[in-house]
Amino acid sequence: MAKFRAFQSLRPTPEKAAAVAALPYDVVNREEAKAIGDKNPDSFLHIDRAEMDLPPETDLYDEKVYQQARRNLDRLSEDGIFIQDEKPCYYLYELTRKGKVQTGIVGTSSIDDYLEGVIKKHELTREDKEQDRIRHVDVCDANTGPIFLACRYPQSLLETVEEWKTSHAPVYDFTADDEIIHRVWVVDQTDVIDRIRQDFETIPAIYIADGHHRAASAVKVGLRRREAHPDYTGEEEFNYFLSVVFPFDQLTILPYNRYVHDKNGLDEKAFLGAVKFSFELMLLPGFPCKPVEKHCIGMYSDGQWYHLRAYPDTYEKKDVVGQLDVSILQEKLLQPVLGIGDPRTDPRISFVGGSRGLSELQKLVDEKGGTAFAMFPTSMEDLMSIADEGKLMPPKSTWFEPKLRSGLFIHKLS
Repeated sequence: MAKFRAFQSLRPTPEKAAAVAALPYDVVNREEAKAIGDKNPDSFLHIDRAEMDLPPETDLYDEKVYQQARRNLDRLSEDGIFIQDEKPCYYLYELTRKGKVQTGIVGTSSIDDYLEGVIKKHELTREDKEQDRIRHVDVCDANTGPIFLACRYPQSLLETVEEWKTSHAPVYDFTADDEIIHRVWVVDQTDVIDRIRQDFETIPAIYIADGHHRAASAVKVGLRRREAHPDYTGEEEFNYFLSVVFPFDQLTILPYNRYVHDKNGLDEKAFLGAVKFSFELMLLPGFPCKPVEKHCIGMYSDGQWYHLRAYPDTYEKKDVVGQLDVSILQEKLLQPVLGIGDPRTDPRISFVGGSRGLSELQKLVDEKGGTAFAMFPTSMEDLMSIADEGKLMPPKSTWFEPKLRSGLFIHKLS
């Protein structure tokens, strides 16, 4: 059962929250981060992407970057922009996108829950990305971005969240540049904190929605500190990592679309002929194809949109991973027709988050050639089923919106 506990968050003062809050470090590139940071000295990107404050030739993984992140974190604390709560609390984090609301509980998850499979994964991680975040957490002595988790909330927990939201004023309430509304409440009442903790103890499984690398890195930092402190009790903060857990059915997964830079030497007639071996192909003249159900894919090629429907025999006898649309596309078209053997490493394929729309796919093809594929979103039910079976999803299967902001909650490890 889940061990999810309250903590003393280091967090921005209410008047600074909107300025501090930043997109996750891996959503913006170096140039974008610097442009934001140059305009906003309080942006949390000064901590998450500290290379912006160093000479442009500085390597992203230079030790100087992590030391700069620590200096920036200390500066914001010393300047009074960050304050630390005096007692352990839970926090409610509500995000509203296009009228749809999702509210999660912010606390700290046990590294033992991760190691023992209570917290379930569905993606592989890369060693280089893990090492980057391990060094960042270690040098900053803090988890600086919450891991995005989901689970099936018991009814009592849903009621507790709604009761607190309706009876207390939020400490943060702002609308970001992307029009996402962010609101935060501090749950500091002892009996309510105990209720939340006890409810989590009844939850058998929690799923990583987004943040596999940060979760793995936080766990490895905790294990290192256990080795350095063999007399640890398990109660130390390094045994836990910063998380926000949402009810799974409140989340929105957008499609993660594909753009292949060329047609593997095929002319258009041969390419379309090859597609027809595994898909029903229908031309949609004059308008884009946004798939509206599973096993359907939109394709844009040579100035035309097509609707693809997978033949049932391509997926009916497959397991839950094989039935995913991204798996079907890879197995039946990307690999055999377009020659994309490993989408994790092949430079000929790019992935386009669903928030950028179909117009972005069309623009890429019109300007650069190749072909693009508009996917139907993977469901949370499929994600959880795959994690329950201990299996892995193909790369870039899910794009969650809205993105959590970093900097609103910081978990100090000591």
